[in-house]
Amino acid sequence: MTRGENDVLRLDEVDVMYEGVITATRRVDMAVGEGEIVVLLGANGAGKSSLLRAVSGLLTARRGAVTHGSIHFLGRDVTHAAPEALVARGLAQCLEGRRIFGSLTVDENLRLGGYARPRRTVPRELERMYAMFPPLAGRRSTPGGLLSGGEQQMLAVARALMAAPQLLLLDEPSLGLAPLVVDAIRDVIAEIRGAGAAVLLVEQNAGLALDVADRGYVLDAGEVVLHGTVDALRSDGRVADAYLAAPTAAHSIGGEIVDPARTAPWR
Repeated sequence: MTRGENDVLRLDEVDVMYEGVITATRRVDMAVGEGEIVVLLGANGAGKSSLLRAVSGLLTARRGAVTHGSIHFLGRDVTHAAPEALVARGLAQCLEGRRIFGSLTVDENLRLGGYARPRRTVPRELERMYAMFPPLAGRRSTPGGLLSGGEQQMLAVARALMAAPQLLLLDEPSLGLAPLVVDAIRDVIAEIRGAGAAVLLVEQNAGLALDVADRGYVLDAGEVVLHGTVDALRSDGRVADAYLAAPTAAHSIGGEIVDPARTAPWR
């Protein structure tokens, strides 16, 4: 792949391994440009979340997890950087499952997200988050655990944005949400790009992902098997069959349950 001068994130031949035996990703080359939204598509177990954790540094301190190859963020090699160092440099991740602090209020959750910012800027950023996520504005004093699923997802994204990231990693932001809330999340992702941040998005809802992204990569068994613009991906019959066609029930082959998306003819 050609190296872009405006790449915010660059991965070169990245392998993620657990316990020296289980290989989650293999020789992944990938880039996210300035102001871009890039989506990672792939079935469960394809290595998408492992790749995000390698980028954000969450694998660095995990016992038995190793990242090979190189990861560059804003021109610096951050392959083995600690998560807190990456946050300070402008990278934030919104993990799958929201991971908000249920006993803390909405306001307290957001303030924690802005812990690395100059204190004088926090009130202004809080108001910006409440303007971006209106349902949270009326629930500032509500414990996070009492919010609806959609509100919790908005809070998780808003908390990540409080760090003013130049790159935001989003892992399954629409998971388990009602269709109307998914529409709101779609709008929020587009607004994030409008605010100047690049986004690397992992999303099982391929329709949503391809609606908001500029480019995408398809991972299968830890390898990039396809990449291109969203228009190119939409027109590829393999992507359409695996991710955009009407759901097909899993079926049994020789007693083993087979997910149709895992048997897509990528090669």
